[in-house]
Amino acid sequence: MKKKSGFTGQLGFVFAAAGSAVGVGNLWRFPYLAAKNGGGIFLIVYLVLIFTAGFALLTTDIAIGRRTGKSAIHAYEAMNVKWKFLGVLTFLVPVLIMTYYAVIGGWILKYLVLFLTEGGEAAAEDGCFTGFITSPGSVWYGLVFMLLTAVIVFVGVEKGIERVSKTMMPLLLVLVVGIAGYSLTLRSGTENVRTGMQGLKIYLTPDWSGMTVSRFLQITLDAMSQLFFSLSVSMGIMITYGSYVKPEVDLGKSVSMIELMDTGVALLAGVMIIPAVYVFSGVEGMSAGPGLMFISLPKVFSRMGFAGRVIGLLFFLLAAFAALTSCISVLESIVANCMELFHTQRKQTTAVLSVIYLIATAVIALGYGAFYVEARLPNGSTGQLLDIMDYISNSFMMPFIALLSSILIGWIMKPAWIGEEMERGGKIFRRKRLYTVMIRYVMPVIMLIIFLQSTGILNYL
Repeated sequence: MKKKSGFTGQLGFVFAAAGSAVGVGNLWRFPYLAAKNGGGIFLIVYLVLIFTAGFALLTTDIAIGRRTGKSAIHAYEAMNVKWKFLGVLTFLVPVLIMTYYAVIGGWILKYLVLFLTEGGEAAAEDGCFTGFITSPGSVWYGLVFMLLTAVIVFVGVEKGIERVSKTMMPLLLVLVVGIAGYSLTLRSGTENVRTGMQGLKIYLTPDWSGMTVSRFLQITLDAMSQLFFSLSVSMGIMITYGSYVKPEVDLGKSVSMIELMDTGVALLAGVMIIPAVYVFSGVEGMSAGPGLMFISLPKVFSRMGFAGRVIGLLFFLLAAFAALTSCISVLESIVANCMELFHTQRKQTTAVLSVIYLIATAVIALGYGAFYVEARLPNGSTGQLLDIMDYISNSFMMPFIALLSSILIGWIMKPAWIGEEMERGGKIFRRKRLYTVMIRYVMPVIMLIIFLQSTGILNYL
């Protein structure tokens, strides 16, 4: 039997897993959710959740992967044959996400090109983003991004994914710290001077005004949904990456390092974006929502003058790194499962899947133009093709998978099954008691509430 490919050691695994976790969601979704949800209140709730619920989900996925040595479908089957269906559901999440992730990567690529060639002036114009995504030409950017992802996965785990992650993650961290530091030095030139430090204070200070139980619950749900985005849990990716980890690697330390790296980038993304937006657009600009990255930020960069051209270029380079490492992990999860399912080799599997996803990327990219649709989603929003795929995978399937997974581990396999893997080779599982309480009692309740809320069922109860 051919030896399964894997990471060379702990650092390679941590950078690859953190690369998967640190995605576009950290750079644009986290800051706008923080601005929307009372600044410091959201940060406190998120930090509590990341080191409790996030820790439990991340530990579960990685330990399942290494203990079984398999990707999602066969991993759950190896644990309990009756639960193979959960592996199939988990496998379907990246299958759906992959249809649109390269499209978002293509949008970032377009803005990177705009800042490289035109200094960002065109990116700051009204209607730039809408004009781009509705034009047929947007397809090509998505296809280029998809091809780049496919080439790295084609090369393999050690030579492709690990090597790229080891290079990109340190660069990404340096860029985040550098841009965040610069944002804090900004000042507006108006009579009522606004500074980056004032923006930082708004970001970090909890705003309790008008707080109700209902609003606090919504903030908690927003933080939990961000956690799914952020840690790449409940989608089979960390199970796949866990299956590549060598027995001697300390999983407890690895989980802590991934948590800290991912959370650090998310927090710094807020420091990078919110003060800059506040200085040039005031409090109103901070409520731009999902359009923050492609509509509001280019306008902010244009008002910084020459420095904005450089910062804008670096920001979209950073976003491209984050999107690429995440996109690689999504495709790798699908490739790994298909290799196990069909007993095929990496290169032929990647080649076939690449053709399928190049077609899917083109279709989703044209979802704002030639294939435009408007669908009313159960959570009350209206979406196009990309939004539909995102809703099914992130809002419906991921909370449902996390709910079932916590029941399987907490009550059928028992937490000790995970604990044994975490303590393999005499390692210490420092948060063992916390893990047991979270996976048995807390996670099933939290996941049930999130599933009911994200599907709109909670509104009828």
